[in-house]
Amino acid sequence: MTALFKPGAPIRVGTRASALAVAQTSAIAAQLGSHELVTITSEGDRSSAPLASMGGTGVFVSALRDALLAGTVDVIVHSFKDLPTAPADGIRLAAVPIRADARDALATRDGVTLSRLPKGARVATGSPRRRAQLLAVRADLDVVGIRGNVDTRLGRLYDPDDDRRVDGLVLAAAGLERLGRLGDASELFDLTEWPTAPAQGALALEIRADAGAALVDRVGAVDHDLTRLAATAERGVLVRLEAGCSAPIAAHATVGDGVLTLSATVYAPDGSSRLTIADTGGADSDRSALDLADRVAQALLEGGAAELAPLHGGR
Repeated sequence: MTALFKPGAPIRVGTRASALAVAQTSAIAAQLGSHELVTITSEGDRSSAPLASMGGTGVFVSALRDALLAGTVDVIVHSFKDLPTAPADGIRLAAVPIRADARDALATRDGVTLSRLPKGARVATGSPRRRAQLLAVRADLDVVGIRGNVDTRLGRLYDPDDDRRVDGLVLAAAGLERLGRLGDASELFDLTEWPTAPAQGALALEIRADAGAALVDRVGAVDHDLTRLAATAERGVLVRLEAGCSAPIAAHATVGDGVLTLSATVYAPDGSSRLTIADTGGADSDRSALDLADRVAQALLEGGAAELAPLHGGR
């Protein structure tokens, strides 16, 4: 095993090899001071299969965590929404930097908005939550699955193969912005009407549980406590519902004047119905954020969320 981080040495920062992962990791790594970027290819990057069939978004995480535990990198950077909700042995969450735009964006070939797409237009997404939201607004749409990096997805708008070409696709605004492609968005959806995945737009930095104080302090310097609280509350809903990537669930939390506000929505997969619960709590600790998430999730279950979508927490 490679030696652990030595104070004063460049931090070895592990990231997935995709253009988006490198872009978002490079931006945060620059705030850590002297560093070396180490790219790692995950199972999720090698396969074009649907995420649900591969075990969910965790397929983007395991290779990075293996490298961290092996000591070949000192810190790893994830899109927070990709992290499994269960804790990982030997690893700790060291920082959640300030959040980028949490909204979803629509990109269309002709720059039109969702409401102005023609009847029967083909719109692509790899997310069950986005699929349900699209169908809730426009039941006439032909919603198709898609995988691949941002450039590959945007390329489908102009694919010469009629069977592959799409009229629009939904992506995370944060990803477009980090790649300098926000100009490709024809519409940004308001979070009140179109809430997004728990922790969307946020990053998560993990280190080994036995990391020394020098590394803990250096990585912890980029932590943003309000973002961490909001993301903790949002992801706490998933924990209580025991929901995987195939469950169409959205959550968004905000912090203001010492109050944490959390709203979560469970959709029927076909978009025919939805259930939203909102509540408030203290903004003083991760524990209070999780308590709020538990109340919201319990209210969702009592309201029939398990009958709307595949949730293990409703058993």
